[in-house]
Amino acid sequence: MRFPFHYSTLLLPLVMACSTPDQPSLPPGASADAASIVDAEALRQQALAFFHPLPEVVEHPAGPDTPEKVALGYKLFLDPQLSEDGTISCNSCHKLDHYGVDNSPTSIGVRGQHGGRNSPTVFNAALHNMQFWDGRATDVEQQAGMPMLNPVEMAIPSEAFIVKRLKTVPDYPTLFKVAFPADKDPLNFANICEAIGAFERTLLTPSRFDDFLKGNTTALTPAETAGLSTFLEVGCTNCHTGTAVGGTMLQKFGVHQDFRQWTGSAASDEGRKQVSGAEADRDLFKVPALRNVTKTAPYFHDGRVAQLDSAIRIMATVQLGKELTDPQLNDLKTFLEVLTGAPPKTAATSGPSL
Repeated sequence: MRFPFHYSTLLLPLVMACSTPDQPSLPPGASADAASIVDAEALRQQALAFFHPLPEVVEHPAGPDTPEKVALGYKLFLDPQLSEDGTISCNSCHKLDHYGVDNSPTSIGVRGQHGGRNSPTVFNAALHNMQFWDGRATDVEQQAGMPMLNPVEMAIPSEAFIVKRLKTVPDYPTLFKVAFPADKDPLNFANICEAIGAFERTLLTPSRFDDFLKGNTTALTPAETAGLSTFLEVGCTNCHTGTAVGGTMLQKFGVHQDFRQWTGSAASDEGRKQVSGAEADRDLFKVPALRNVTKTAPYFHDGRVAQLDSAIRIMATVQLGKELTDPQLNDLKTFLEVLTGAPPKTAATSGPSL
């Protein structure tokens, strides 16, 4: 089915509730008295040592993505023909209308098979310096191809198989030629992954935290700045840093205690070790990004923890060796809520298509 579509639609600026330091927009409960502004500015400077505001776009190292490439990636992301039996799309596990997740402990692939790990959000994922819980992919382009070939997820038997299939689908040959005009044979597996990656690079979710980092010291309420202060003081930034507030490193899960006794996780999943085979990599997992974390339950690599309160307490115990007070827990939850941003317009599954 074809719908009217303009490539420029996908390049509309992402929804942001921005305000400038010159004309601040005060959220409910915010105080603009001089002392609070000075304190907030000091906290902002401290935060900038660990975090960065979201960029307007996540640039591809090889050069800017075109509207045509992004539009093609959007179409591919929603297309179940990328799975062997035509039942599973990228969107099946990374639902664009559910903050890029399916809110299940583990996702269902072809023939009702369950994957072994929780599906992380694709929102802001292009900002990470590795993909998957074990960091086995370097970027969203490389990540895009792996589920297609995974026998549990999408079960495409080979790269040649999906290329041959898509060449028989109306529109795809032409769309690939338009998106990759310099390629003699543009409909190939690498370009399938490139197009999906180009689309995922548009999935940014700016929030009031970005306004704060950019200089609007009244963008957060006093309760939210207290939450940020607690986040810094408790030591969460030992792992959760960078633009996405995570996604920058592998870290041992269970620094102070075995996490399994707290989460009920299976002993068989040893994280990065399953990729490298190195004993030193046992229980190393990618540090998840915390943007939109209030929307992406359940938590951890196997989705064993359903409630954010529990996830926060477990992390404090097994990673930091600390027992949080109730006020500290509430502070941290308040800050994490600030990291929820507006879904980008490019994530509208009922909107633009080809």
